Amino acid sequence: MNIFESINKVMSEIGAIGKNSKNQTQGFMYRGIDAVMNAINPALTKYKVFVVPEVIEQTREERTNKKETTLIYSIVKVKYTFYAEDGSSVSATVIGEGMDSGDKATNKAMSIAFKYACFQVFCIPTEEMVDPDAECHEVAPKKYTAKTITSEERVALLKEMTRTGMSTEELLKWAKVDSLDNLTTAQYEKTMSQLKTFPTKDDIQKQN
Repeated sequence: MNIFESINKVMSEIGAIGKNSKNQTQGFMYRGIDAVMNAINPALTKYKVFVVPEVIEQTREERTNKKETTLIYSIVKVKYTFYAEDGSSVSATVIGEGMDSGDKATNKAMSIAFKYACFQVFCIPTEEMVDPDAECHEVAPKKYTAKTITSEERVALLKEMTRTGMSTEELLKWAKVDSLDNLTTAQYEKTMSQLKTFPTKDDIQKQN
């Protein structure tokens, strides 16, 4: 059989998958990846269909929950290719998201991606398609941290301060910061723009 015939045969073998797994954090029921694999594996084997995953894109970032625990948030775009015995194939590209405090964020994202690829390719009967992951996290909003000046920018600023005779105390008061280490890039650019318009300290002394 070609892949289209094989998929049709597999669909005829798979029944509805119920919500038999329970989320331990919030107590709701969901359809787990194990239930999906157990439901489709016999039919895939019977009709000689196998699946090859290919991660096309992946993004990862660190997030924190309300307890300030660091979490890894992973998003993957995965292409799943379903092959039949005669070599014909069809592909499905899906997105999966996963979050974990250890090293399993990508594993979770790929499990979610495969689960929904199977639901949609084989049109597996369900009561609803809303399917949160087994583990939930209450994520705190991302904190914005202004970028501070680099060592090269600090050197350039000190040169301008020396040229104009401005002291560190005067500059900090002017920029409204308590330390040069806390001077942001935006404050640096504004300060340098202003300093370049000032005469040198020698010119000021001559005028006096």
